[in-house]
Amino acid sequence: MRVIVVGAGVVGTMHAWHAVERGHQVVQIERESEARGASLRNFGQIWVSGRAGGEELETALRARELWEAIGARVPGLGFRAIGSLTPVRGDLELAVAEAAVARPDAAARGYKLVTAAEARRINPALRGDFTAALWCERDAAVEPRPAQLALKQALLASGRYTYLGGREVRDVLGEGSVRDDHGDVHTGDAVVLCPGASLSGLVRELAPDLPVRRVRLQMMQTDPLGEPLTTSVADADSFRYYPAYASEALDALNSGQPQVPTAAAHKMQLLMVQRSDGGLTIGDTHEYEHPFAFDTLEDPYEHVTAVVESFLGRPLPKIRRRWAGVYAQCTDKSRVVHRQQVRDGVWLVTGPGGRGMTCSPAIAETTANELGW
Repeated sequence: MRVIVVGAGVVGTMHAWHAVERGHQVVQIERESEARGASLRNFGQIWVSGRAGGEELETALRARELWEAIGARVPGLGFRAIGSLTPVRGDLELAVAEAAVARPDAAARGYKLVTAAEARRINPALRGDFTAALWCERDAAVEPRPAQLALKQALLASGRYTYLGGREVRDVLGEGSVRDDHGDVHTGDAVVLCPGASLSGLVRELAPDLPVRRVRLQMMQTDPLGEPLTTSVADADSFRYYPAYASEALDALNSGQPQVPTAAAHKMQLLMVQRSDGGLTIGDTHEYEHPFAFDTLEDPYEHVTAVVESFLGRPLPKIRRRWAGVYAQCTDKSRVVHRQQVRDGVWLVTGPGGRGMTCSPAIAETTANELGW
């Protein structure tokens, strides 16, 4: 079989990976020379802990297995089974963590409530004040910026993979055929469109009523911390954001301890992970209303810096990068991804909603299974 994959973000690349793994020939077409969107502008977290139960958790757990297996073969991914800690303060935040540990699927997520002293033994960089922490053993991380290149090199080594960068697909001509903006026609047995957050143009023509929206976020990266941050770190505002933490205890937190105004205005949570060079990737905000602002605002960065410093008990290293990114999210947030056959032999896969890095290996595996690759 010959498979045409359009889009070289992590979702598209994982579709190429599964097709090659199953013995097929793959041509992957990317409008940029290399992927530049949300697949690079993210935390690199394989984030199992906060996922909703049922299909979403099953997808995340399967993806976690796949990431580890692929990481063993492709060291450039920088896969690390580091887990995560969410420090909590006060009775209301503690009650949400206790409710999470009491979930029927807590063991599958690797949940454990630990004391502040235990949390510091797991992650000695957390020298600030907090009451306890939710430890999530199943969370992991990869290096998002080099990951795509490392995967591409592994695919090229298979001898069954061709990469065409700097080409934008403009037309779907028929079953298994597309034309790019160079005028070249690419024909295969199946076409998988993985456009990420690029939902206009050809995507709108093929799926005019696409139930997917775009979301903008802000993030930053620091100079090296100077010591290991041995886990990912979240704050209690992440309880408000992730569906796994929904509970009466969370309702009590929301009513009794509202977010600070800056965090509420920008729909913020703290997520933090250390990069291979020692720097910290920190975020993030969420903006849903179109058109998105073109600028990045300083107040959210100041807020998240203060939260980080309160957990570390030390000043944050110098910020060396700030960026805004955009990702695609199903309007029905209970859906893991939007997968739709838009023409004979042509499928559209988009909208993982900030779960692309976590879930992409399993999303692509499901596509491969459903298409009978």
